[in-house]
Amino acid sequence: MKQLLLVFLGGGLGSSLRYIVGNYLNNPANGIPYGTFAANILGSLIIGIILGLAAKHQTLTQNTILFLATGFCGGFTTFSTFAYENHVLLKSGDFMSFAAYTVGSFVIGFAAVFFGIWLVRFI
Repeated sequence: MKQLLLVFLGGGLGSSLRYIVGNYLNNPANGIPYGTFAANILGSLIIGIILGLAAKHQTLTQNTILFLATGFCGGFTTFSTFAYENHVLLKSGDFMSFAAYTVGSFVIGFAAVFFGIWLVRFI
């Protein structure tokens, strides 16, 4: 039960922060939803750092990992919003923004995870 509460609390914090980032950066006139993009890339970097630290130092408890990685990062990043925003871009015929957003999200997201893990080498 404690672990479920940790995921719940972390997810609530992450979701709240994603809402703030989305309100600040998303603008339908821009084409690409930069708020969701930023949250997903930053969340990928953060989870890379968290899991890199957990693997390297083994000082993070399972509860800490649940709170930060599963809860916070799970709430902060969002695949469902990403998928919906891609639907909107396709429906509007903005194929260039669709391609840039989709490819950029995957490539930069994966790179951010690997970069986060790599950064831990210096901590």
